This record gives sequence, C-alpha cells and structure tokens, in this order.
Amino acid sequence: MAKKTAQIKITQIKSTVGGLKNQKATLQTLGLRKIGQSVVREARPEVLGMVNTVSHLVTVEEV
Repeated sequence: MAKKTAQIKITQIKSTVGGLKNQKATLQTLGLRKIGQSVVREARPEVLGMVNTVSHLVTVEEV
C-alpha cells in the first residue's frame, strides 16, 4: 500500500512583476496565477524544491 504524504497549502502573497523567468514559470507550474490564490499539494521533494525557489513570493502551511 502507498505511504501517505503530508499535504501543504501554498498561497501566493506577492506579485511576479520584476521577477525572474524561472520564478514565474515555477509559480505557474505550482498552479498559482494571481495574488491570494491557494493550492494544496503533496509535500514531495520536487514540490518542496519549487516552493524553495519562490519562497519570498508564497506562504506555506501544513494541512
């Protein structure tokens, strides 16, 4: 049986204006399009790496 992973809620709190292209692409990959939008993702290594890339633009909380 598959092991359950923790869920995290990612909320965009700052704009991507003036940001690097990879940061904008990372937010889009996470599913964030505008300020105040939230998504819930599994806390897997690749997702945590993306969050680390845009940590100054988002907040993260455990669900």
